[in-house]
Amino acid sequence: MGILRKLFRAAPTPTADGAFSPSPLAIKLGTSSTTDYDGGVYAKPNAGTKNRVLMVCTEERNMTMANGKKFSTGNHPVEMGLPMLHLMNAGFEIDVVTPTGAPVAIEEWAMPVDDADIEKLFRDFEGAFQNPGSLADFAQNNIADDTQYAAVFIPGGHGAMLGLPDNADLGKVLHWAHNTGLHTLALCHGPAALLAAKSDAGFLYDGYKITVFPDAVDKQTPMIGYLPGPMPWWVCEKLTALGVETINKKADNSVYVDRRLVTGASPQAANDFGRLAATTLLKRTEANS
Repeated sequence: MGILRKLFRAAPTPTADGAFSPSPLAIKLGTSSTTDYDGGVYAKPNAGTKNRVLMVCTEERNMTMANGKKFSTGNHPVEMGLPMLHLMNAGFEIDVVTPTGAPVAIEEWAMPVDDADIEKLFRDFEGAFQNPGSLADFAQNNIADDTQYAAVFIPGGHGAMLGLPDNADLGKVLHWAHNTGLHTLALCHGPAALLAAKSDAGFLYDGYKITVFPDAVDKQTPMIGYLPGPMPWWVCEKLTALGVETINKKADNSVYVDRRLVTGASPQAANDFGRLAATTLLKRTEANS
C-alpha cells in the first residue's frame, strides 16, 4: 500500500506543525487553479440599510482524525471567496469574525492561484482575515432586533467543524438570525456549524432540508490522501439525528433554500451558492424596503 501511495503520489503531505495537508494526487483531483465564477453581475444591487453579512470563520487549523493524525484545514478559499464576491457585487458588506478574534484559518493549499478575482479578494481582505472581529464580542454586544444585518454566512472547509459546532456564541447568533428574520448561509462543511443551534428546547433546524458535503465522500477521501485518516465524526450523521434531511448524494453543485436557510453541497457549488444567496437576500431586502 505504501509503495502504491508513493507511486501515485497519494500520501498526505506533512506540514511544519506536525499535521498533514492533502497529497499531490488529492490536490490535483480535488482543487483547481481557477474557478467557475460567473462575474457576479446584479442589475439592481441592494441599496437598503440591511446591507451587512456576518461571516463566521474558523480560527482553528488542525483537525485530529480518528487515527490521531492531524489534518491541516481551515476555511476553503473558494467556498469563502465566491460567495463573498457575489454578496459584495449584490451590494452587501462582509464583516469577518472568528470565535475569539484570532486570525482566520484558511486552506492555503486549495487557493486557486490563477484566478484573478479570488486573488484580489484575498489581498483586499488580508487585514480582515488577520485581524477579524470577535464572535464572542458580537454575541454579547451587537445583537439587537433593529439591525443592519441581512444574513449570517458560514463558509465551508473542514475547519467549520472546529470550534464552531459547540460554540455557545454561535448558537446565540443563529437563534438571533432566525428570530429576527435574517437568512443563514452555509456551504459544504459549513452546515456542521449549525449544530451550535442545538439546545434543551431542541434543534433550530429540525425538519429542514439541506445540501451539504456527503459523509460517503468524506469516507472515501483518505484513499487518495486528501485526509490523513478517517473523520473524527460525521456531519450528515449528526444533522440527520437531529431531524435534518440531506437532499444531495454527491459532492456536486447542488444548492437549496429551505425557509431562510441557504445551503450548498461542495466547492463545486460555490458559484451557484453565492448567486443563490445574493439573489435570495436581494428579494428579501427589496420586500422590506
